Amino acid sequence: MNRMFLSFLKSLFLAMLAVSTFAIASEEKKVSKPDLVQGESLFVNGDAGRNIPACASCHGAAGNSTIVQNPKLAGQQESYIAKQLMDFKGASRNNAVMTPYAKAMTDAEIKNIAAYLAVQAQKPGAAKNKETIDLGKKIFRAGIADKNVPACAACHSANGAGIPTQYPRIAGQHQDYTVTQLTNFRTVARSNSAEMNAIAKRMSDDEIKAVADYIAGLK
Repeated sequence: MNRMFLSFLKSLFLAMLAVSTFAIASEEKKVSKPDLVQGESLFVNGDAGRNIPACASCHGAAGNSTIVQNPKLAGQQESYIAKQLMDFKGASRNNAVMTPYAKAMTDAEIKNIAAYLAVQAQKPGAAKNKETIDLGKKIFRAGIADKNVPACAACHSANGAGIPTQYPRIAGQHQDYTVTQLTNFRTVARSNSAEMNAIAKRMSDDEIKAVADYIAGLK
């Protein structure tokens, strides 16, 4: 009888533990779910009380920047945006403009903005230099074999849409911004991707400009 009772208590305890674990997991999932409405509000309006300007003032309505030095963020991978803001907030990526703003945001706000931007539609860009289009296409699709530069498409996908949680969307990005980032990776002025530092170091200015221009026309 005692053994049966103890067995019953053990089964009851395990059942209660399972229910409790499920409840905690469900609650954590509920709490961590991004709020797109709050993300949009902070992106559009900023927070003057914390000296956070409207993100839209630099990155455009719904993340479609019209300033070629500032990246388009519409349609970008949610995880990538969150990572970059966390890198700005930490010590992995330093930028005189973005670092103080990111540090003023909570982790939840960063997730909210990232989730909001990920579902926005990006306005298409266009390649501008006909003379380099073939070189840009070759680098994007096949890389530069004699320099051990891999095809951009291998990581960023054939249409430049990227791979969620791994590699960012680069299709349609401003030429000037892409050139700046590749150059910064090459000089290690930007050092939050060892992979991109190694690749960019093997590329010339002309190769960087050519592939940046081709990328701008991808949809």
